[in-house]
Formats: sequence, structure tokens, C-alpha cells
Amino acid sequence: MRFVLTGDSDCPIARIALSQGESVRTESGSMVYSRGVEISGGLNSRKKGLGGVLGAIGRSITSGESMFVTTATGTASGAEIAVAPSIPGKIVELAVDGAHQYRLNTGAFLACDEGVDYTMVSQGISKALFGNTGGLFVMEVHGEGSLLVSAFGDVLPLDVVPEEPLVVDNEHVVAWDSDLEYHIEVASGMFGFTTGEGLVNTFTGSGRVYVQTRSLANLAQAMHPYLPTASN
Repeated sequence: MRFVLTGDSDCPIARIALSQGESVRTESGSMVYSRGVEISGGLNSRKKGLGGVLGAIGRSITSGESMFVTTATGTASGAEIAVAPSIPGKIVELAVDGAHQYRLNTGAFLACDEGVDYTMVSQGISKALFGNTGGLFVMEVHGEGSLLVSAFGDVLPLDVVPEEPLVVDNEHVVAWDSDLEYHIEVASGMFGFTTGEGLVNTFTGSGRVYVQTRSLANLAQAMHPYLPTASN
């Protein structure tokens, strides 16, 4: 994927260059502008007919994804589409290949090129009940190409090595190597009441986890006392 990031470091946009006939898939509603590009929408499923409709509905219900996927295709040389996430923060490129495949937290996906595909992978009922990583399923990317992910704040890579588990607050997880094992649990006490922490992901094995430096849940909690209520 040929792209440049412009704008300030806190609120960038990704300007993706497309050759004639070249396509990228983008998060629904993320387009800022385009030139020489045809935008098309379709069901978020590779299947056709009734099976595709049911698959798209199932993904929407179980993972929080949109039922539709947006594809941008260059119609002339020098085509361009600019995309941006819905929240302020960094945009980071992850290279997908045979040795690097990822699972993404809800809302992390921004765009990918034609060589990258994804499937929805079951993460088990216990993780779905306690986590915020896509409900019953999480997005797992595979293939070979470029993937753009977004985060609230900055993005930091953290390496996981055998015998040294990495514990990350669930609200800060962006993406992780699909080979890593993980489980979601309460940090301590009754939903973290004794420490102030909530749910955490514990990663084990060998690989890398990408975390965001800010949490939308924490921001919402901090702003809550200042928001107007029905009484005032």
C-alpha cells in the first residue's frame, strides 16, 4: 500500500495512492476525500446470495462490525483516497505476511490493500462476556500486504517472550500476533474495585502486542461529572 500520513501527529489522515484498477478496503465512513476513485459498498462477506446476507448479519451481531464493507478502486492513474479514524490518535501500518498475522481489537481496523483478507475467529464465550475484543468473534487478518490500524493516543509495540506473560488493560489493546495465547480476567477484587483496575488481557507465548496510550472509557468517565444532566 502506497500512502503518506498528513495532518498533525494527533489527528492524521492517511492519503492512499491507487493505480488504475487497484483497490483498497476501508472502514465504513472513514473517507475524508477522494479523486479518480470509484467507491462501492457490499456485504461484509465473501459469500453470495442468502449465505452472504446471513454471514454479514452474523458478523454485525457477534462482532460489532458493519454489515457492509467499502472498497475504493482507482479509475485513472494518480488516483487517491484519504481516510481517517473517528477518534484522535495515531495511524500505524502493520505488514502482513506468512510470519506476521494479527488479531484486531474492536475499532482498530482502518484500511487494507488487496493482498490482505480477514476472517472472524471465535474467541470463546468467556472472553466474549468479559472482553471488548469483538464480542464472540475477533478479526484475524491474513495474506500478504499492508494493514492500517488506528488508536486513541499513541501506539506502542510490546514484545512477549516465553515464560514472561504480558498483562495489558483491556481498553488499551489494539492488535496482537495471532500466534499469542491470551485470556481476559478481572485485574483484582470484584471487577477491580480494590485497585481501581478493570479487565485485563494476559498474553503468553512469543510475539508482539500493540497498545494505545489512551482509553476512551477512561476519557468518558473523566468527562462524566462535567456533562449536563436532565436536572440541570
